[in-house]
Amino acid sequence: MAQEEQFRLQNQSCFILGASGETGKVLLEELLQRNLFSRITLIGRRKLTFEGEAYKNLVQEVVDFEKLDEHAAAFQGHHVGYCCLGTTRAKAGADGFVRVDHDYVLKSAELAKAGGCQQFHLESSRGADKDSSFLYLKVKGQVEAEIEALDFDRFSIYRPGVLLVDRQESRPGEWLARKFFGAVSAVCTSSMSVPIQAVAKAMVSNTLLQPEKKTEILENKAIAALGKRAQK
Repeated sequence: MAQEEQFRLQNQSCFILGASGETGKVLLEELLQRNLFSRITLIGRRKLTFEGEAYKNLVQEVVDFEKLDEHAAAFQGHHVGYCCLGTTRAKAGADGFVRVDHDYVLKSAELAKAGGCQQFHLESSRGADKDSSFLYLKVKGQVEAEIEALDFDRFSIYRPGVLLVDRQESRPGEWLARKFFGAVSAVCTSSMSVPIQAVAKAMVSNTLLQPEKKTEILENKAIAALGKRAQK
C-alpha cells in the first residue's frame, strides 16, 4: 500500500488504447479502483459511454487510426501508456489484422514516445516471435521488436495464453478452449491460460515495480502469479 501511495504522490497520467476490448475494459476498472493516476485518457475510434461517478474524470480522445499523425496531441503529456489494441484475422482479414495489430500499435507507440511517455505496457500474445511462420505470432513479435527499438525508459510486454473470459462476441473454438483451460486453472497454474482479470491486475501492479532491464517480457505464468499476488 505504501508503494501505491508513493506512486499517487507523483501525480502521473496514463492513456489506454483498446479500452473497449475485453482486456482494456477490465484494465480500466482496475486503474479506477486503485486510483493510481491523476488523469486517465482513453484513446479510441469512438467515444465510450459510462455511467457512474467513478468515470467522471475520464478524458476521451477520439482518433482516426488511419490518420494518427493528425492526432499527435492526444498522445502528449502522458507518463504511462497501456496498449490492449488488437483484432483477429477472422474478424478483419489478414491485411486488416496487420493494420491494427502492427501499424496502429506501432504508430501509437511512436507518437506516445514523441509526446514524452516514459513507460509503455503492451498486451501481446504467448508465442509471439518475429520469425514465426504463423502470421499472428509473427506480427506480434515484429511489433514487440519495433517498439523496443523506440527506446522507452521502460517497455513491458505481456504474453498471456488463452484469455479466460466470457466474450460478448464469440470466436470459433475459443469457447471450448476457455472451458477446458478454466477447469485446468482451477486446479493448477497453467502455462497456457490466464483469467483476464489477472492480466489487468498484473499490468497495473507491474507499473509500480522497478524492472531490472528497460525491456521486460512477462510470460503467462509470470502474469498469473503477479495477478494473484495483486488480489491479496
